[in-house]
Amino acid sequence: MVTRNPLPGRFGMGGFGLGGPAPRDLLILLGILFVTFSLHFFATTRIIPELLQLTPLVWQRGWIWQLATYPFIGTRSGFWFLLDLLFIYMFGRDVYYGLYRRHFWRLILFSSIGAAIVAVAVHALVALTGATEILGIRAPFAIMQGQWMMLVIFIAAFGTAHRDATVYLFFVLPVQARWMLWIEILFAFMAFLFSRDLPGFLGLCTAVGLTYLY
Repeated sequence: MVTRNPLPGRFGMGGFGLGGPAPRDLLILLGILFVTFSLHFFATTRIIPELLQLTPLVWQRGWIWQLATYPFIGTRSGFWFLLDLLFIYMFGRDVYYGLYRRHFWRLILFSSIGAAIVAVAVHALVALTGATEILGIRAPFAIMQGQWMMLVIFIAAFGTAHRDATVYLFFVLPVQARWMLWIEILFAFMAFLFSRDLPGFLGLCTAVGLTYLY
């Protein structure tokens, strides 16, 4: 995705402007995602991301810390993980300089925790009513874990703050940034169709809505 910022003389790719320092907080966030992503691949350390990512154990055993930790746990997605980090930086940079430190972290926690609460509530309702098999839910929360939640929040924030900016979707198709919120929901729905992850889909939709409200 490439954007053209409506401010005169400034061009960027997502939030990736051509000048200025990289926000330290954003670099720390990317570092955390990369480290936790790497921990998945070692037998002695994979227990760490497994304990911190979002699971049904939130409502089954009271592991409520997962509501806050899951967006910081890099999800295994192969080579695409690096591309996810690139887009997080590109959009997150503009978000950080628009909100600065306190509101930057508040936005992440407000949207991600709210999304997790909705997703967990939906999964608990589905499980307790015995509709899990009917709906075909096999891996709840899979499409909203880790860097994917971060990316959804940052793109929604960018689209809300720069409504009239032009975003080149897939580097080709020009769309106004305001439509990125609906495009995110469309992509989330497509992910739902492939994964049958209803809690994750509703969690992503909630994250978009909460980011817009914030």
